[in-house]
Amino acid sequence: MSLLKLFKLGSNLDWPAFYQEKASQSKNALLQNFYKLGVAAPDTPISAIKFVALDFETTGLDAKKDDIISIGLVPFDLQRIYLSHAKHWIVNPNRPLGKESVVIHGITHSDIVDAPDLIRILELVLEALAESVVVVHYRPIEREFFNIALKTRIGEGIMFPLVDTLEIEADIQNRAASGFINWLKGTRPKPVRLGASRKRYGLPAYTPHHALTDAIATAELLQAQIAYHYSPDTPISKLWK
Repeated sequence: MSLLKLFKLGSNLDWPAFYQEKASQSKNALLQNFYKLGVAAPDTPISAIKFVALDFETTGLDAKKDDIISIGLVPFDLQRIYLSHAKHWIVNPNRPLGKESVVIHGITHSDIVDAPDLIRILELVLEALAESVVVVHYRPIEREFFNIALKTRIGEGIMFPLVDTLEIEADIQNRAASGFINWLKGTRPKPVRLGASRKRYGLPAYTPHHALTDAIATAELLQAQIAYHYSPDTPISKLWK
């Protein structure tokens, strides 16, 4: 069975092998180069990982009919967030903006009229993500939107491992609320939205729904989660999907 079929079945892939396979199969030169650069070995300790936090703002929540409208990313490791290397783009989704999405992210028609299509900045985005482990808060958004956006534009999608701070926090909260005593007390897992999760670690409140701000917030959250709940020697395979 191919690695791609294994991925579709939900298995945790051997990501370096997956990258090798995709490098030989991809027809797009940018994707070929992205995969050829590879990814960390699964047993690499998280203290040695180069992370990059990624966030998308979108025109809606359905990746099949909505599209990416802004991208924010910032590289970091367990000790530092490299704000001088942060990136933010507004991109043209080539479709009307709904009133609901404008209210959420504040990006209007005048903001996108001269904005580039995603394909025009794809090389820059892939360069920023290459050779790093990508971190998001709720991976279905970034995984599905990026994959479908590229399939629509170049006929080929993209896939790479993601560390999901929402999933990490949900696991932490579920464990904290488990057990018979907690059941008797009516203890329930606490909310895992980005702002609520950050508050538990004493992190400052940021205005949400700006792609770069949310990427920075996600990077800080993972640093806190690891400091409280993981060893620096934890292999990256324990966190990525």
